[in-house]
Amino acid sequence: MHRFALEYLNAWMSNPNCKPLVVRGARQVGKTYLVRSFAKENFENLIEINFERDPELGSLFASKDPYKIVQMLELRYNTPLKPGETLLFLDEVQAVPQVLASLRYFYEDLPKLHIMAAGSLLEFALEEPSFSMPVGRIEYLHLGPMQFEEFLLAAGKDKLVAYLKDYSHLESIPEPIHLQLMGLFKSFLVTGGMPGAVEIFVNRHSWQECESVKHSLLSTFQDDFSKYGKRVKHQRLQLVFKKIPLLVGRKFKYVKVDRKERSSDLAKALNLLCNARVANRVHHSSCSGIPLGATIDEKKFKVLFLDVGLMSTATGLNLLDYERAEDVMMVNGGAVCEQFIGQHLLFSQQFYREPELHYWVREKRKSSAEVDYVIAENNAITPVEVKAGKSGTLRSLHLFFREKRPFLGVRFNSDIPSLLESETALPDGQNVPYRLLSLPLYLVGQVRRLIRQCIDKDQI
Repeated sequence: MHRFALEYLNAWMSNPNCKPLVVRGARQVGKTYLVRSFAKENFENLIEINFERDPELGSLFASKDPYKIVQMLELRYNTPLKPGETLLFLDEVQAVPQVLASLRYFYEDLPKLHIMAAGSLLEFALEEPSFSMPVGRIEYLHLGPMQFEEFLLAAGKDKLVAYLKDYSHLESIPEPIHLQLMGLFKSFLVTGGMPGAVEIFVNRHSWQECESVKHSLLSTFQDDFSKYGKRVKHQRLQLVFKKIPLLVGRKFKYVKVDRKERSSDLAKALNLLCNARVANRVHHSSCSGIPLGATIDEKKFKVLFLDVGLMSTATGLNLLDYERAEDVMMVNGGAVCEQFIGQHLLFSQQFYREPELHYWVREKRKSSAEVDYVIAENNAITPVEVKAGKSGTLRSLHLFFREKRPFLGVRFNSDIPSLLESETALPDGQNVPYRLLSLPLYLVGQVRRLIRQCIDKDQI
């Protein structure tokens, strides 16, 4: 299955000054598969070490001399490590974090040897006070679940992907194509982007087997709780883990998880789940300027689950629920579609950037408002709503236009695309012009490109 990160890896490999690359992401999002696919296409040899399975091999990296380390590896695997021909892959490196620290010497003394590392629970190793990160000597690639367009490629819909990538905001989408994409979108809400579930769907076409894989994945994440350390009880981790899919789309309040538990204890559990990348906080930003993260409120946040397919399974939703709904946007109060858009926006920037996402909320008596997401693109802040209905019903978005005066707003729904130019009134009677780009949900992978198109046109 093709991952868009492969293009990024090709550019990394071609850079004469490339640093050792660490792939970060939750378990089962396809880190190992990605590296193996990359190695198969670009290298004659792959030396792969899994430190979770063979932690004793960490002793091979005890020396600070990378040439001696290479010599030991060649003896152990009876394979030459030739720069440009061999990829050294250090998997589950969090099990032996001192190996990660040794990568600085490879960058300084043996930079032409391509090295990649991966770790599902790497953040826990990085938090240890004894760990020394090789700052400036390594690069990161942040990998999430498969995107909708990667799902289409896996399903053999290459031409649909090419169509979406070439789509312009000024074009209409023929109804048969729109209905086909909406049907595939509904399938993705069930399969989600976890590679194991996608592979079963495209090869077996069995929803029952797909559900079995997802249930197994959910159990695997819970089995991993024993590796999170002794700082939080397993029962509390399980409690928060099971509640998150039910709370997507709402301001996260610990009392909604369990009234009997202390907020500080639940916060520790949530922190661990976020460190393991199975959950992601979406912080409120005042949206006073860029970067959005400069004005966040740590106490106001929503939470996204790892994957929309896992969320569907955890909340008991299946394809029939989406097919029977008059509008897929209304299923589960719209939370599933908000999860879908959120997980795509979270990983919509360059792979080397730490995934982050924000939303905007105004909590005033009789005048509260909330915009689902806000993103920064082309040096402009863009509000993003995931809403059904007409543009006139988007009261929170109108308030955002009045207060923040963005170039453009984006609304995702299940309808065909449209670009609306209108005005919203200020309390003093003045009118604020705004532009609203409405996009079908399946175009989320192209939203940043389409925002740039609209803003560039607006500035001409």
